[in-house]
Amino acid sequence: MKSGKKLCTDNSKPIFAYCDREGIEVDIAFDTSLAAYLLSPSSSSYELERLCAEYGVPVAVCEADGAEGMGFIHALPALCKRLADDIHDIANDKLLYEIEIPLARVLARMENLGFEVDVEAIRAYGEALGKEAEELQKSIYEDVGYEFNINSPKQLAKALFEDLNLPTRKKTKSGYSTNAEVLESLLPLHPVIAKILDYRTVVKLRSTYCDSLIDKVAADGRIHSTFNQTETRTGRISSTEPNLQNIPVRTERGREFRRFFKAKDGCVLVDADYSQIELRVLAHMAGDQTMMKAFTDGIDIHTVTASEVFGVPIDMVTPLMRSRAKAVNFGIVYGIGAFSLSKDIGVTVREAQKYIDKYLSRFSAIDSYMNTTIANARNDGFVSTLFGRRRYLPELSASNFNTRSFGERVARNAPIQGTAADIIKIAMVRVDERLKKEGLEARLILQVHDELIVEAPAFESMQVAMILQEEMESAVDLTVPLTAEASMGETWYEAKG
Repeated sequence: MKSGKKLCTDNSKPIFAYCDREGIEVDIAFDTSLAAYLLSPSSSSYELERLCAEYGVPVAVCEADGAEGMGFIHALPALCKRLADDIHDIANDKLLYEIEIPLARVLARMENLGFEVDVEAIRAYGEALGKEAEELQKSIYEDVGYEFNINSPKQLAKALFEDLNLPTRKKTKSGYSTNAEVLESLLPLHPVIAKILDYRTVVKLRSTYCDSLIDKVAADGRIHSTFNQTETRTGRISSTEPNLQNIPVRTERGREFRRFFKAKDGCVLVDADYSQIELRVLAHMAGDQTMMKAFTDGIDIHTVTASEVFGVPIDMVTPLMRSRAKAVNFGIVYGIGAFSLSKDIGVTVREAQKYIDKYLSRFSAIDSYMNTTIANARNDGFVSTLFGRRRYLPELSASNFNTRSFGERVARNAPIQGTAADIIKIAMVRVDERLKKEGLEARLILQVHDELIVEAPAFESMQVAMILQEEMESAVDLTVPLTAEASMGETWYEAKG
C-alpha cells in the first residue's frame, strides 16, 4: 500500500521501520536530523528543539493539554526550508537525497529483519570460556605463588612488580599501570604475562559478548541491532544494542562468534566485502601512478609497496617485508609517526622513520596529496570526501601542538575513510533496490565496515552473489577498480570463508 504523501520529518528511520512492518510505501522528502548531521557532523544532538534554537526558527507556544510538542511540529516546515538551503549551499544535495535518506529506509528494514543466532551454542561457548578462564587463573596463581584478584590493578601490580620483581613501566595516580601496553612490554620477561593477557581476553569475550548477545536476542530468535547514521564524524554507520561491528575477529577465539550467527531455515548468508577500499580511494584521490598501476594490474599492493620501500624486485619480497609494508600502507593513511610504527612492526624508531621516508619518496604523489590536503584544511576549516561530505577541523588552528597534530592526522584520513563510508552506503542502497527490482526474497541484514551480508533463500544465492558483487564494484567510478568478492555459507563464519 502506498501512502501517496511526501513527508518531512525530524527522524525518518522509525517511520520507515513502521511502514516496512505494516507494508506501507512511504516517501520521505526531507529529514532534519540527517541534514543537520551533514551540516555539523560533530554535534552531540540533532533533536528538533536544539535545531530550532540553533537555526533561529521560531517555535509557537501551545498551551493546550497534551500539545507540548506541537510548537516544534509547526516549526518543522520552516526548519526544513532553512536546512535545505544550507545543504544546497555546500553542495550536499546528492548526499542527503540520494544517499542518506534512501539509506535510512534500508537500515530500517535491516533492523526489522535482524540476524538469527544460535543461543544454545553461545551459551555453551560461554561455559567453555569460563572453564578456560578458571584454568588460566590457577596457572597464574601457581606462577605468582599465591591467590589474588587478577582483575584488581593494585593487587596485580603488587604481584608483578613487588613479588616477581618485574620492572615497572608506567606510574599512575593509583600506582603502577598494568594496562595491555605495559603487559605486552613485559612479555619476554616472564611466562605469567602471556597468561594474564590471555585471561583478560577470555573473561572479556565471555562477559562482553556471550552474556551480552544472549540478553539481546528477541522473541523471534534474532538480534535486532540499531544502526546509527548520525553518530560518527567520518560518515560511517555505527551499530548499538548490540554493536555487531565490534565483535572481535582478529583472533580465532573472537572469530568463533561468527559461527553463532546463522541463516534461517532454507536460506544461506551471502557475504561480500571490498578489497582494500581505503587504499584504492587513496590511490584515486592522490593520483599516484605506482599505486594506481598496481591496483589496475591486480598486483598485491602490499607486495608492490614492499618492493618500492625495500628496493627489491617483486618476486624477492619476503613475508616479513610484505607485513611491514602493509603496516606502512595503512599507517600512512592514518598519519602514523615513526614511534607508533616502530612499536607496530617491532623495529627501532630510526628504522621505522626510514621506511616512512622511503615510502613518501617512492609514492611522492601521496606525500604531495597529504600535504596539500592539510594546507587546504587549514585555509578552509574542513576537509571533504569525493561526495562532498565535510569534516570540520577547528583543531588545526589550536595553540596546543598535540591538538594541531591530531587535526593533521584527521585531515589526512577523513577524506579517505569518509569516501569509503559513502561508497558502502551507495552500495547498500543499490543492492537493496536491485533485490526488490528483481523480485527476490533475499534481504540485506548486516553491514560491518566494508562488508555486506544478505540472507537469501538457497535457490537465490548465486544470483544474489552476483548482484552483491556487481553493485558494490560499480557503486562509484574511480581511476582504479573497486573489487568485491562474494562467498556464502549457512553461518557468518562459513560465509566469511
